[in-house]
Amino acid sequence: MITLCALLLNLAGAALVYLASSQQRLLAVPLPSPGRVAGWLLIMAGVVLWLLAAGIGAGIAAALTTLMLAWVILPYLAWWRGSDGGETHTS
Repeated sequence: MITLCALLLNLAGAALVYLASSQQRLLAVPLPSPGRVAGWLLIMAGVVLWLLAAGIGAGIAAALTTLMLAWVILPYLAWWRGSDGGETHTS
C-alpha cells in the first residue's frame, strides 16, 4: 500500500509540475506557480515514501523512474490529443 501511495504522489506531483510549465501543451493556460510548488511537495512526499518502502538505493531509483515515466508520457499525451498550443503550421 505504501508503494502505491508513493507512486501516486510522484505521478500527481510530476503532473502538477508539468502543467505549471510554460512549455506544457495539455492546458490552454499553464497552472499558476502555486501548482508547481504543490507538485514539488508531492514529489518530495513520494520520494520519502519510496525510501521507506524500498530503502535508499531502490527508493531513489523508483522515484526517479516514476518521474521520468510521467514526464515522458505527458508530452506524448498532449501530442496524441492534438493540442498544438496555438502553433501555426505552414506548408
